[in-house]
Amino acid sequence: MFFFFVNYDKVVLVIYMKKIVIFGGGSGLSQMLKGLKLFPIDITAVVSVSDNGGSTLRLRKDFKIPAVGDISKVLLSMSNTDKDIINLMNYRFNHSRALGNHSIKNLLLTALLEQKGDFANAIPVFAKLLDIEGQILPITEENAELVAITEDDKKVYGETSITKTKKQIKKIIYDHKVKANPEVLAAIKEADLIIFSAGSLLTSIIPNIIIPSVVEAISKSKAPKLYICNLMTQPGETDNYKVSNHIKILNDYLGKNAINMVIANNYPIPQDLAEKYATEEQKDPVELDESELKKLKVKIIKDKIYSIEDNYLRHDTLKTAYLVFSILMEKE
Repeated sequence: MFFFFVNYDKVVLVIYMKKIVIFGGGSGLSQMLKGLKLFPIDITAVVSVSDNGGSTLRLRKDFKIPAVGDISKVLLSMSNTDKDIINLMNYRFNHSRALGNHSIKNLLLTALLEQKGDFANAIPVFAKLLDIEGQILPITEENAELVAITEDDKKVYGETSITKTKKQIKKIIYDHKVKANPEVLAAIKEADLIIFSAGSLLTSIIPNIIIPSVVEAISKSKAPKLYICNLMTQPGETDNYKVSNHIKILNDYLGKNAINMVIANNYPIPQDLAEKYATEEQKDPVELDESELKKLKVKIIKDKIYSIEDNYLRHDTLKTAYLVFSILMEKE
């Protein structure tokens, strides 16, 4: 969209880019952002901060800070710096007992949190270092633990334990009342499109939408709500789930018929690769059940949205981003 302003003898061209807010965490969100950042879109990525695995868990305990792992991963995916810097940021000290398995990016973000006091002041410095356009926001500044309530009303604490539990999960909550990042609420209010990224449904996406003020802001927004569906099920979280099951879970937290659009894969996954995932990771392709989605009043955008990299399935970042951009252009 373009606006022209005339100022005496000068014509000033101002370009207004459509604004998206995309919720997620970890690898799923990072993969989506690699494609989206190539398009003329004003991106706000909202990241969950409840990761408690490996390096992140030790840093959380040592420094009493929210999880830095997913935030640093997302920051790196939005970076426009060169490959050597990316490789440096991903470097881990595998042979040091004191620095064991901490990545440079996690240590740097932790140092910035120590210096600046919070993500709001730390992330812009990291973004400047990595030459990032767009905005990356934590869903909260608080050091909160994720808790799953199982069907038998037992509590499972921590993202890592939740993904390993064999029990059916009926609800995800935090271990205490959590306040949303006010910048997230402001971004939702201005969004032209609200996206829920591919990624771990219960431990990366849902942690963003269990804060009442976030749900309220999303509900009040007139922007379409889009879900980018996972390619494969995830053991312990979405076993036997079809596309509609993912959306029903999102709607459980957001409200009836909250999700009104979905991007989903409709192209067969090679049999040998599907068998590899089933045998080695207990994952199956997510089935696109169009009839059930129509009952949920969801617009279906279907395509071959995967690529194969080193014998692993990945979302085709460019094609998926193009489909998102097409939705924005249709709203002109």
